[in-house]
Amino acid sequence: MWLLAVSAFGLIVPNGLFIYWLFAEYQGLAAVWSNHLAVAFMLDAFIAVALLAYRYARHPIGPVKWPVFVGLSILGGLVFSLPLYWWLNERRSSL
Repeated sequence: MWLLAVSAFGLIVPNGLFIYWLFAEYQGLAAVWSNHLAVAFMLDAFIAVALLAYRYARHPIGPVKWPVFVGLSILGGLVFSLPLYWWLNERRSSL
């Protein structure tokens, strides 16, 4: 149950800030690409997702496959996708 709570937090808090920024403060892609800290963070997150997806493809942690993890990561970030993917695999393997 704690995995679902962490996943919900990851979906609501960091993604809530992103959704707020998207609708209230977004000024176009040029502003995003000129922010070097944001670009570094995005690159770091994409590399982390790629490495974890490769790891889950080679060594699955359960019956739910790695593309689900990638989709969850795109939908809600790593704080959302990691605990939810872990929970989905634990739940499915105990059925």
